[in-house]
Order: sequence, then C-alpha cells, then structure tokens
Amino acid sequence: MPKVLISDKMDPKAAQIFRERGVEVDEITGKTPDELKAIIGNYDGLAIRSSTKVTKDILEHATNLKVIGRAGIGVDNVDIPAASAKGVVVMNTPFGNSITTAEHAIALMFALARQLPEADASTQAGKWEKNRFMGVELTGKTLGLIGAGNIGSIVADRAIGLRMRVIAYDPFLTPERALEMGVEKMTLDDLLLRADFITLHTPLTDQTRNILSRENLAKTKKGVRIINCARGGLIDEAALKEGLESGHIAGAALDVFAVEPAKEHPLFGTPNFVATPHLGASTTEAQVNVAIQVAEQLADYLVTGGVTNALNVPSLSAEEAPRLKPYMALAEKLGSLVGQLAHGELTSIAIEVEGAAAELNQKPITSAVLAGLMRVHSDTVNMVNAPFLAKERGLDVREVRHDREGDYHTLVRVTVGTQAGDRSVAGTLFGNAAPRLVELFGIKVEADLAGHMLYIVNEDAPGFIGRLGTTLGEAGVNIGTFHLGRRSAGGEAILLLSVDEAVDDALLGKVRALPGVKTAMALGF
Repeated sequence: MPKVLISDKMDPKAAQIFRERGVEVDEITGKTPDELKAIIGNYDGLAIRSSTKVTKDILEHATNLKVIGRAGIGVDNVDIPAASAKGVVVMNTPFGNSITTAEHAIALMFALARQLPEADASTQAGKWEKNRFMGVELTGKTLGLIGAGNIGSIVADRAIGLRMRVIAYDPFLTPERALEMGVEKMTLDDLLLRADFITLHTPLTDQTRNILSRENLAKTKKGVRIINCARGGLIDEAALKEGLESGHIAGAALDVFAVEPAKEHPLFGTPNFVATPHLGASTTEAQVNVAIQVAEQLADYLVTGGVTNALNVPSLSAEEAPRLKPYMALAEKLGSLVGQLAHGELTSIAIEVEGAAAELNQKPITSAVLAGLMRVHSDTVNMVNAPFLAKERGLDVREVRHDREGDYHTLVRVTVGTQAGDRSVAGTLFGNAAPRLVELFGIKVEADLAGHMLYIVNEDAPGFIGRLGTTLGEAGVNIGTFHLGRRSAGGEAILLLSVDEAVDDALLGKVRALPGVKTAMALGF
C-alpha cells in the first residue's frame, strides 16, 4: 500500500480521499526541515501547501518519494529541477482557487473605486468625512485584463455583469475566444491607453516580469486604478508609488508583492493604496477544492499511474515512451523556436508529421510543441497542461499526418498563423535520436537547437560574417557553431549561431546596427 505524508494543514477531506483510494496517509504538520528530512524517506507521496519547503536537501533524503502534490497553483516552494533529477513527479492544482482569486480581484476593484479601506478607518476613528471620500462607479468604465486565461476569463465575466467594457492583452488569446468571452483583444500599449482599471492575471516569467514597468505605467490613462492578485514582480513597485504620489495613478491594490512576506514596504501608507497579505486563494471553498484535488491526483498516480497537472513530466504510456522521447525533444525545440521568433497575435498552429513520425502517436508530439511554444511565456507549462492552456485561449490547433516521405526519413513541421502570415519551421532526427532543425521560415538551414543562440536575418553580402565575428569577439563572446541559409545569392540570409554565453541587450544592439542586418534576436533552449 502506498504511503503519503500531508505536511501542511489541509482540509480533512484530503486524508479521507487517500484512505478511500487505498493509500495510507499520515498528517504530520509543522515539522522543521531537519525533522522532515528524518521522516520523508518513509513516504511515496508528499502533499503540501505553501509552508513546506521541498528543497534539494529534503529530496536527497526522500529515498522512496515518487510524487509531490501542491494544493494550490504556486510551486515556488518546490525545487522542481531537483525533483525531476530525482525522478519525482511534481503536481499542482491550478484551477481549484480560480473563482476565489477572481473574486478577490473584483473585491479590490470595488475597494479602490469607493475608497473603502480609508473610509472605514476614518469612520471607526470617530470622524464623519462624508465629503472626503468621493468614489467612482464601475458601470461604464473600461477594465483592461493583462492575461485572459482561466482566472482572467472569470474576472471578465464578472466585470461584464457589472456593465463594464472589458479589453484584454494576451498573446495566446484568439479573436474567436475573445468574442466568446465578450472582450476586445488589443495590444498592451492600446490597453494601457484605454483602461480605467487594470487587473493582472499572468504568471511571473522573464517575459512578464515588470510588464507594468516605469515606461508602461507612464503610458497609462491618467486616473487609472491597478489591481494585482497574480504574482509579485509584475509591477515596478517603486514606479507605482511615484505614480500614486503624483496623482497620475488614482489607486492601486496589491495582494502580492515582489518580496513576501511584505511586513514592511515603501508603498505602505501611500494615499489610495490598498494591500492584502496574499489572500487570493484564502476562502474556505478554495481550500477544500484544492485539498480534494491534490488528494485525488496523488492517489491516482500512486494507485494507477495516472498523471494530472504535472509540471515536470509528459503523459505517456510505458510502451510509447522510448520511441517518442527523441521526437518530443525535437517537437519541444521547434515549438520554442517558433514561439521566440513569431511576433504578434498567434491565431493558429499546425503540427505536421511525415515519414517515420507519421507512424507514431501524434498527441505527445503536439503536446511537446505546445509546451515549447507556451513556455516562452510561462515556465510552469509542460506537455500535460499545454493543450488545455491552448484550448482555453482559443488557439486553433491542427494535427496533420502525411503518409509520404520527402527529403528526410522523418520530419516534424510546425506552422503558426500570425497577422503577418504563416511562419513555419521543420526538423528531423539524425540517427533516429538527435533533433536537428532543417528549415526556418522557408529557408533551408541545418542547425542544432541548444543553449544560447543568436538569430540574424541579413542581406547576403561579402564581409558580413567577418564584421559579425569581430563584433562578437570584441564583446568576448565565443561562437560555438555557425549555421547559414539563404534564399538566393545576394538575397536574404539567415544565421543561427550558438554562443557560449547569453547575448545581452547592449551587444544585441551592436549586432542590429551592423550594415545589412534586418533582424537580430537572442534565443535560448
């Protein structure tokens, strides 16, 4: 009988579900890291909330651990790379607290609109400052959503019920899904100019960090009110304070902060600022939901091998895994490449397989492509949850299987539809094992996709490669591999270089300034 440890306080229904599913369970909470290390080796599964920190040190003592389940969405307290290296599956419950978090965002919107915290404090202090607190109505105002996934769509639904106009910025939101939600999709700059209220509903990634930067906050409509119940780090908090003090920003409400717990903060005491201590998921219903879900997921995995909401493993049968593994590596790299290179709105994605690839189960290949594509914007995406996230955003996903065999014995092609037209990349396997890019945006180019890379589109002309090499050399950046393709002599050429270290913005600017360069981007795999 598998054995699970519940190490954080959790609704009793979780333990009940484990026992009903034939899993032995111990509820031992409040342990120090050393105490947890002493007992973790006895368990096959670990159910946690936010208090338990599953570090590499803890995992080294988890000799029998097979799965970790987080009752909630955030897994900042789990060392996922260490868990993966240990062979431990990490799961979360990303949808159990969606309604609760969305409702908290709406509550903070009301609090800002009617200055409820300040009015409450003033009244209970014996004052009757009726003329001091002049609020605004939500009806008729424009709400800007940054992120229109699960939680964002619930906020949109509630806001529309309040007779607000809702606009949204989300790279993965299609026009069809926007129409279904009743929102208007637009660029981030347009949203900033038009929104009376802005709510954030996006994970914290390299792409979303400081999405409301000082520059972007300056673009907002004067009198805007900003609410963040998503993740700390999405807003430049110092610039937010300056905007509140200048009056450009009429109000801000944060449930999350860049550093938590935020027991002291420069924003505290700022006029028209509301703060709550990360209460987005803190309702009785949400805590019951996530406890039930984490118990069901862990029990299913330990008893039947079923995988749900895993963050570090694909959903594969034991028979399919060996053959599909190299194809999934290729597919994920192709998805990541097109995700990094394709600009603007993505309306569709087609995954085509031919030759030997057409004989395989295409679903894991498609999931790997979507994971690579969407992980550009969220590092919690994997091959298990990527298809769901794509569907949620209305992305038109097509799978095409060709019986033919072309120039390569096996081929995977990924084509995304954008406002600028279709963009396609293709790859094959060398020796049935090594992923290799063979075509990029219609140009034949063979390259390994790994590590730090530099993508350049330039006019094919003598001397360019020398100038590029000199520029990189002067910056102390060593070239590992060099791959070149072109449409025709003297026409447009594509360069893919692997380099030994990341190319920073300053060096990228120098490369873009070289004569003949049309595009230059840093890539990472």
